[in-house]
Amino acid sequence: MQSGYRYELVEPVGKNFHPEFKPELTPQEMLELGVFGGKYLTDCQNEFPASWFAKAKLSPERKDPSLNFFGVDASLPLAEWKRKGWIYHEDPRGWFQWYCRYYLGRRLPGEDERQIKRWKAIRRHAVAIQKNCQPLDWSCRRRQRQALLHWAYDSRKI
Repeated sequence: MQSGYRYELVEPVGKNFHPEFKPELTPQEMLELGVFGGKYLTDCQNEFPASWFAKAKLSPERKDPSLNFFGVDASLPLAEWKRKGWIYHEDPRGWFQWYCRYYLGRRLPGEDERQIKRWKAIRRHAVAIQKNCQPLDWSCRRRQRQALLHWAYDSRKI
């Protein structure tokens, strides 16, 4: 999907995040839990640490929602992301690709702030779960819980 793209890592891995960006899950933890139906980063694993994929739930051929932690589909198609203007040319797969690269130490002024703003906006789903579900009832609002996992919020703790 993206060839010849290069970037510089200017921060230590997993450190020196924007003060308002406090993800609860690392990319490795997300992949191990099961996100995006396993169809994410399956064709560019060499870009990221092998340890991220050792226990990852992946589906190289097609999205398989049964691989998601909550067993439901909580993703829009990439075409819809593009239509809504959520895709930035540096990260054609969207937020998670941005997060993986940010986690490794890449920084893109402007784009980082845009993505962090989007990440913060997803918090509304956690509030909806808190208002409508009993604590730790994983059967309540599974799509919202899965969507939160896709954004590095640990909805298993809500």
